[in-house]
Amino acid sequence: MMNIKEAKNYIKDSVRIYLKKDEEGEYRIPLVRQRPIFLLGAPGIGKTAVMEQIAQELGIALVSYSMTHHTRQSALGLPFITHKEYGGKVYDVSEYTMSEIIASVYDVMEESGIKEGILFLDEINCVSETLAPSMLQFLQYKVFGRHQVPEGWVIVTAGNPPEYNKSVREFDVVTMDRLKILEVEADYATWREYAKERGMHTAILNFLDMKKDDFYQVETTVRGRSYITARGWEDLSQMLFLYEEEGIVAEESFVGQYIRNERVVKEFTAYYDLYRKYKDDYKVEEILAGTVSEQAKDKARRADFDERLSLMGMLIDRMQQEIKDNMQTSQVLGELMNPLRALKARAQAGCSVEELAALIGQQTDARKKAMESLQKAGALSARDKRKDKSVVRFLSECEKAVRLFDAEDGTEAFDKIKEKFDAEVAAYKGETGKVQEKMHFLFRFVEDTFGSGNEMLILVTECTVQADCAKFIATYGCEDYQRHNEELMLTERSESLAERIAELEI
Repeated sequence: MMNIKEAKNYIKDSVRIYLKKDEEGEYRIPLVRQRPIFLLGAPGIGKTAVMEQIAQELGIALVSYSMTHHTRQSALGLPFITHKEYGGKVYDVSEYTMSEIIASVYDVMEESGIKEGILFLDEINCVSETLAPSMLQFLQYKVFGRHQVPEGWVIVTAGNPPEYNKSVREFDVVTMDRLKILEVEADYATWREYAKERGMHTAILNFLDMKKDDFYQVETTVRGRSYITARGWEDLSQMLFLYEEEGIVAEESFVGQYIRNERVVKEFTAYYDLYRKYKDDYKVEEILAGTVSEQAKDKARRADFDERLSLMGMLIDRMQQEIKDNMQTSQVLGELMNPLRALKARAQAGCSVEELAALIGQQTDARKKAMESLQKAGALSARDKRKDKSVVRFLSECEKAVRLFDAEDGTEAFDKIKEKFDAEVAAYKGETGKVQEKMHFLFRFVEDTFGSGNEMLILVTECTVQADCAKFIATYGCEDYQRHNEELMLTERSESLAERIAELEI
């Protein structure tokens, strides 16, 4: 049994190995010897999300299907009669059109230009009765009907254990012997890392930090099936942000649409009401600007532990978002360096203004095409999409500026581009200074208000484990972080903090 993060790393390594080639460009492990991976785990723990992450990180395509939606005809293809001649006689022969699933793989390769990928078949152990006999052939030979999965495509399947789904058909030993089986269980600590990176609502993370057992539950009660899943929390998070934007109050009936457990719905809704009150009581912007009043500090000192935990969650979430935005800007500026160097070289070589503008247009189109290709293949992450859009936007503005600017030659036109880029860099440096200042004020507030208590431990720990935050500190430094990190004995203090949080009742 493993958690979803361990499963992700195992699948990622397996896909990389399956796609290794020899000196002649042939796959080291032929398609028929590539055992499909079978991800077996409870519903809603993130199996599909993991496949998207793997495809994005490896830069390969992803085609996903839920097998419960397929009939024998759509999976294998429709039969048709063709005529063939044998020994001088003509016979009617039954053949099949291409499977919808195999056709989708070829469509993605054609549209994106990416020839390698993952074919992910979810709920494979819930296939219809008419399709079940064909699954053994598929798992062994990678064939649907008469059409084979293309080389360069790795098969990953997933399904739920029988206790979660009445439609599950247990595979026999012959079928199971064709699979690499990974049994996955829900794990809050692993999911929390993912949730922080995805910007999950702070109220949900604060609540689950105090109520870890409420992260994932599936049970049968006198009123029927009660369940809480990671998918439910993530969907609720997205809706809470939108409700807050529109000023709509999140009632119990709303929360209950995503969290199907009466007790947890009541407790989370009650906590969320408190969270909104804390948000009004404590002015996060004032704390990060260093203008917080002594009265606010006194209120925080007198607050119960769960209130202080919520306050820390709000402060850290806002600080990390500032850092995340800053690091994304840094990434965009770094991505622009190579195309700008190419423009500079052409300008110094004596190209005309029109030639320089045309070159910028070519760079912009190439970047758009690459972005569209990855998007069609399902291999473009939301973060990379934002980065690429920003790069395209900058290049497009440069092309427009060059065409409008009355320059005598390419060198003068490039100076205009450099001026624009330098302004972006200056703005970034200024923003970086502001982020550093806010981080200093955050540490000072926690130190003045709580000393080196559990609140400081939470702050230092979150700065250490969050990727962007750790990278920001490593790049630009933070004396407050370094000092408190050395002072705190993180392992022992973390265990003590975990015990206190586990004892909380809302």
